[in-house]
Amino acid sequence: MSRAYFGTDGIRGTANKWPITPEIALKVGMAAGITFRRGKYRHRVVIGKDTRLSGYMIENALVAGFTAVGLDVFVLGPMPTPAVAMLTRSLRADLGVMISASHNPFQDNGIKFFGPDGFKLSDETELEIERLIESDDLSAILAEPHELGRAKRIDGVRDRYMEFAKRTLPRDISLEGMRIVIDCANGAAYKVAPEVLWEMGAEVFPIGVEPNGYNINKDCGSTSVDALCNKVHEVRADIGIALDGDADRVIIVDEEGRVVDGDQLMATVAQSWQEDNRLSAPGIVATVMSNLGLERYLNDIGLQLARTKVGDRYVVEHMRAHGYNLGGEQSGHIVMSDFATTGDGLVAALQLLACVKKTDRPVSDVCRRFEPVPQLLKNVRYNGGKPLENDDVKAAIKNGEDRLAGAGRLVIRASGTEPLIRVMGEADDAVLLGDVVDTIVGAVETAA
Repeated sequence: MSRAYFGTDGIRGTANKWPITPEIALKVGMAAGITFRRGKYRHRVVIGKDTRLSGYMIENALVAGFTAVGLDVFVLGPMPTPAVAMLTRSLRADLGVMISASHNPFQDNGIKFFGPDGFKLSDETELEIERLIESDDLSAILAEPHELGRAKRIDGVRDRYMEFAKRTLPRDISLEGMRIVIDCANGAAYKVAPEVLWEMGAEVFPIGVEPNGYNINKDCGSTSVDALCNKVHEVRADIGIALDGDADRVIIVDEEGRVVDGDQLMATVAQSWQEDNRLSAPGIVATVMSNLGLERYLNDIGLQLARTKVGDRYVVEHMRAHGYNLGGEQSGHIVMSDFATTGDGLVAALQLLACVKKTDRPVSDVCRRFEPVPQLLKNVRYNGGKPLENDDVKAAIKNGEDRLAGAGRLVIRASGTEPLIRVMGEADDAVLLGDVVDTIVGAVETAA
């Protein structure tokens, strides 16, 4: 069975258009509830969301679906994705749900799930949920009237997550004396992230903390760091931290206003943890999108880079299977399995701040571990069809691979979260790289 609803990170699309409609959300709640309804005890699910206007609509539809099949629902309100994963375990829930489209604009939304262990669902479980959504069995397995689920809003969960985040650092680490700009993308962490940094002793300058339902990720956050860079310069901050809409990814800006991406962040933490004997395996896990410079740097210090396909859940799966405790994506999904089951932007930022305090050097010094190999990423939007199966596109890709001939690499894939074909290449020869990528993009645009 092919995947009709789930992409690389849950179900995602434009709000009020298939598959992000109240009707589908209702069925998703019913199907997921049935899938995790095991045994005769009272089952429970926790639901968090970011700050999108459509979150109310999707939340209510999911609650109706879950209660209809007999699950009790704990509604958390706006909470970071990693907080939902943590609270799924903390509250002993059978299932956790995050309503978010992550870094996408407000008109998009999504539904992603966590199992009772706090980890994202396997492909097999997602396919089972899809089978139930499409089946005619849903109405036949609704709960009896006396077995309907209850729904209630849970207070105090924000404080639980804040304490968890602070406890990932040793008690003797203080951020006193540091000037930190934090950009919360007008998203799920707009309250918790600034408060945690302030409670750790930093002087905090928050931006992107006035959500109105429409401005999540708009000219702010980890995908648009200009406002953060300007603020760092304006207040002469030591560091800038940018989260995305659901706070599962982070991008850093140094005191000079230069961006530090997820690859540099992983390199920094990996070497620090290696020095402190904190790495559980001799390397880290990243995706095919991570820069070749990261791989070369890790090899130089005696570590290896294991690559997976794109998607932080595939990084987590490889980490769990092979005993790694550090991994992530260039985009800023950083997974530290000693603390969390998924990417956590705030926790990753705190661990990086610990590295900065440890060395007592500027962020620009600490976080520039390698010179990136020239990398070029271009996106081509398409409306239906399968451009990558076009013969001319296949020929352009083959020609590009031949031209790079071992001196670089190409990664061409369909996005799992948006209707985009992503064309990424990297090579030491930037001119050759540009020509190769442009040729492939042209072929994809024609086919699309």
